[in-house]
Amino acid sequence: MPVLNKYVALTRKDMQNVLVIGATGQIGSELTLELRKRYGGGHVVAGYIPGAEPKGALKDSGPLGIADVTEGDTIARIVKDYKVDTIYNLAALLSVVAESKPALAWKIGIDGLWNVLEVARTYGCAVFTPSSIGSFGAGTPHVHTPQDTIQRPCTIYGVTKVTTELLSDYYHAKYGVDTRSVRFPGLISYQTLPGGGTTDYAVDIYYAAVRGEKFVSPLRAGTYMDMMYMPDALNAAIQLMEADPSRLKHRNAFNIASMSFDPEEIYRAIKKRVPGFEMGYEVDPLKQAIADSWPDCMDDSCAREEWGWKPQYDLESMTEDMLEKLRVKLSQ
Repeated sequence: MPVLNKYVALTRKDMQNVLVIGATGQIGSELTLELRKRYGGGHVVAGYIPGAEPKGALKDSGPLGIADVTEGDTIARIVKDYKVDTIYNLAALLSVVAESKPALAWKIGIDGLWNVLEVARTYGCAVFTPSSIGSFGAGTPHVHTPQDTIQRPCTIYGVTKVTTELLSDYYHAKYGVDTRSVRFPGLISYQTLPGGGTTDYAVDIYYAAVRGEKFVSPLRAGTYMDMMYMPDALNAAIQLMEADPSRLKHRNAFNIASMSFDPEEIYRAIKKRVPGFEMGYEVDPLKQAIADSWPDCMDDSCAREEWGWKPQYDLESMTEDMLEKLRVKLSQ
């Protein structure tokens, strides 16, 4: 008989061994290294799928293992072998890619999550599975989007994210599994290249500026979306999993916000530091339609009140750091 998770309030002292599923992805590659930095390399397993093996520091700084969410046995094996008590489940297709592969998006995002939650239920693990601003739809209030509001997304990506939230809540309510989540905005990083998301332009634009190229925006001026610098996103994921569960009225998933801007505003922030930088427009209809259905800015007061969320970066400080780090990276 499976051992049901007798829900225990996890604290940092209790969280000894962590599995990151999707450790070679856009978020996972950086989250794994940050967790190893904080908890010790030997306590954080980098889970990957064949064909996406870890390399460099990710490979050398701690244990590795095949962790395919579509094959629950691979997750269970790592959990047993490494006595894992906390799982960060980052396996998913990004928004634009998901629209071209809806069946695969569901298989990875929902069937995969079911497998992860069953392992967590059996072995008593806490689970973090991120949601997204994509979980909202055109009928959602776009300005100061409330924590609790209508969610009727028009993309398969959004549909899977709403289902992720509901399924995670279900496992907490029915089985006591310690599920927690945030709704990530668009994430911006100098470390990893974007991989098929609607907000990717906000990473590509910095690369163009540092390379001295003209940037062509796929979104029209006036398209506002919540964005976040990757260091803040990593801290949010870890901080939530370390939070006192007795304070959490919401679990799956918290709005978190940092900055909201349109293509013109990020362009001006870069141009102040790269005077010769130029930008034009060639609107991508699919990306524009997806962006138009997402919030302009979210109300993250619940995250601030329930677990002390507070971002460190705004558009100006992020731009300064991105340009500095990319100049070093692209000169190597």
